[in-house]
Amino acid sequence: MEDRRSQNPALAARIGAAPKENRRRAPSKPARAFAPFEWMIALRYLRSRRAEGFVSVISGFSLVGIALGVATLIIVMAVMNGFRHELLGKILGLNGHILVNGPAGGLPDYDEIAKRVRGVPGITRAAPIVDGQVMASANGGNLGVIVRGISTPNLKSLNSVSSTLSKGALDNFNSGDEVIVGYRLAAKLRLVPGEQITLIAPKGNVTPFGTTPRVKSYTIAGTFRIGMSEYDSTFIFMPLKEAQLYFNMGDTVSALEVMVSNPDNINSFVGPVADAAGPYARVSSWEDVNSTLFSALEVERNVMFLILTLIILVAALNIISGLIMLVKDKSGDIAILRTMGATRGAVMRIFFISGASIGVIGTLLGFVIGVLFCSNIETIRQFLSSLMGTELFNPEIYFLSHMPAKMETDEVISVVLMALGLSFLATLYPSWRAAKLDPVEALRYE
Repeated sequence: MEDRRSQNPALAARIGAAPKENRRRAPSKPARAFAPFEWMIALRYLRSRRAEGFVSVISGFSLVGIALGVATLIIVMAVMNGFRHELLGKILGLNGHILVNGPAGGLPDYDEIAKRVRGVPGITRAAPIVDGQVMASANGGNLGVIVRGISTPNLKSLNSVSSTLSKGALDNFNSGDEVIVGYRLAAKLRLVPGEQITLIAPKGNVTPFGTTPRVKSYTIAGTFRIGMSEYDSTFIFMPLKEAQLYFNMGDTVSALEVMVSNPDNINSFVGPVADAAGPYARVSSWEDVNSTLFSALEVERNVMFLILTLIILVAALNIISGLIMLVKDKSGDIAILRTMGATRGAVMRIFFISGASIGVIGTLLGFVIGVLFCSNIETIRQFLSSLMGTELFNPEIYFLSHMPAKMETDEVISVVLMALGLSFLATLYPSWRAAKLDPVEALRYE
């Protein structure tokens, strides 16, 4: 018998006495974190069937809620970033990053001070300006405006304005009787280049009967359009020498407008500029002048982030309720799987995959919707405005002529990771509860 088994390996294998060389065990395969049957069962539970229709509806609402939450959060954060970026660009593009004022309103020896300030490392521009508030009158209309006196070379170097000037606006700007106005101001007063505008300053000539307003008419040399409604409707540029005469400034100017290479690091320039300007000059940065506005924008941005995060949190709670109902509905299936040899970890992974799939699909869908919406937000705004017959983004209220959107990569990544994290956390308790289910108790109540 022993000889026959040694001569016939097939017979030996059949009766359990295979040759020694065939008795070596095959190498075991490494265990996988998620076995194929776990994926199959988990995805099968996500499909809508008549018996689990209500559970599937809750899962669908969870997916839609996460997608809308992620998309809304990406869109709102992009709009807030774009609004801040555009406002900062328009305000700093016109007003400068640092203002150097004189001790008593007027700044004397401004040419010498400007020369010293330009020698500070990182300073890209230092231009003397004269500012004053007047009333503009034309064609029966009257508006309060700001007149800014500036030299022609400095106006040309102000890219935010010079790049938007109408044709021929700078040709006669040095004559003294020509001014450049914002296009919205020209539209409100029904003015075109070549027509006259009357400027009325409250402080004029001193007479025995008191101070009389100064009234003078100027010709419109052209218009500018920087995209910020408040500037386009209230600013008038006048030659520097004429502005000094008009406002009785003599040989002084209102301030020295300074541009720096890195406005985000403005505090590092304030000290050197103040030292170069002299002990009697008053130096203020754009953060000091516009601190209230940008602080309000930052607070609003943070509050909107917290509020919109609640949408994702509510959707994650829906995942918990949906999975708990699914575990309760599939208690018999869980018991059968356990009696067939499935481990607690396998059962836990099945329901973790079910819940995580909702979170992942909803997050990716919301990411795609948010990115597409932000990329075409102005087109969508115009379409909705024409469809509803109303102005959805009034530039008179929001300062800007178009709706901005600027997506920050790190913010988008943080939103996606937060949504995925909340979704994964939401699946842990229902999955643990399914794994702890006693198969005997489950089968008893089936």
